[in-house]
Amino acid sequence: MELIEKIKNKEIFDLLIEANQITEKVHGKEVSLERAIFLSWWCEKGDCKFCYMSSQKNRIDNPEKAIRHVKGIYAEAELIKRIGWNIEFLSGGYGVYSTDQIREISETIYDITDNPVWLNIGITNELDQYGDEIIGVTGAVETANPKFHDYVCPSKPLDEIKHMLRTAEEVGYKKAITIIIGLGEELNHLNDLFDLIEELDIDRIIFYSLNPHPDTEYNLTPQPASFYYASIVASVRIRFPNIEIISGTWTDNLANIGVLLKAGSNGITKFPLFKMYGNRYGKRVEEEVSWANRELKGSFSDLSLLDKGNNLRPELDPYIQRYIDMCHENLDIKKI
Repeated sequence: MELIEKIKNKEIFDLLIEANQITEKVHGKEVSLERAIFLSWWCEKGDCKFCYMSSQKNRIDNPEKAIRHVKGIYAEAELIKRIGWNIEFLSGGYGVYSTDQIREISETIYDITDNPVWLNIGITNELDQYGDEIIGVTGAVETANPKFHDYVCPSKPLDEIKHMLRTAEEVGYKKAITIIIGLGEELNHLNDLFDLIEELDIDRIIFYSLNPHPDTEYNLTPQPASFYYASIVASVRIRFPNIEIISGTWTDNLANIGVLLKAGSNGITKFPLFKMYGNRYGKRVEEEVSWANRELKGSFSDLSLLDKGNNLRPELDPYIQRYIDMCHENLDIKKI
């Protein structure tokens, strides 16, 4: 309650100072760049009120059209390894891939990157089908208040997400949740988030700010205030010093990065990688990290890294080159 009262009283700078001190003491100054790899752009549920995929469901008559070519997925993983980023998780909508297919993709990415991956594939009861290629499981909670969650994500019951994460712990995987700031949640819902993290002993939390997509209920809803967003992140850092926090922002809000890092974020995410790498936008991300007095792991500007790799799969070369060409084409980009 004390943290919520500080937010209500606009004592945000006090929260940021405390959160930053905790972060540097417990986690150090390193900041990771995170990239979610999407397996498809379709979801058979398609009723989360904020989600891009809910608008796609009405536009795509054949879900197979929204499935990415697997070689493109592997090429993206190879380039993420070259530039020193982390794979935030593998993500895909419901009803697209079987467990066997997701396991095979995960195993191949593990071979490419030498790192096991996080999954964010919806509610599943088949976690025992995976092996060492998986490090953890992410539950797309989005908002922790049960009643509000039922409204925002009617086909993703919170109790089922919680059951999946408990199972993940039993199987030996780490546990993460995603939370979207700016959906219209109440400040007191922060207590629900605290309770959920404590109840499930969450290892990692990924925050996003609302990105209003056309043809969704949130189309005309503005993104949340930067200091409100930062105050939520800071409160979680203060309450849970050891938790890993990843925060997402968008290309039109790059100035949020510094304050989110001061609020306790260990990593940042949600960038159109190949449209930003090496140009003024990628460099601005690096400047934000520097001005926050943090140390960046990986690069958002070193073009030479794109060509440095020991690709053991020659069949991926055309796909890798396509992404590299995309980066070079956007070097003089004026807007995204």
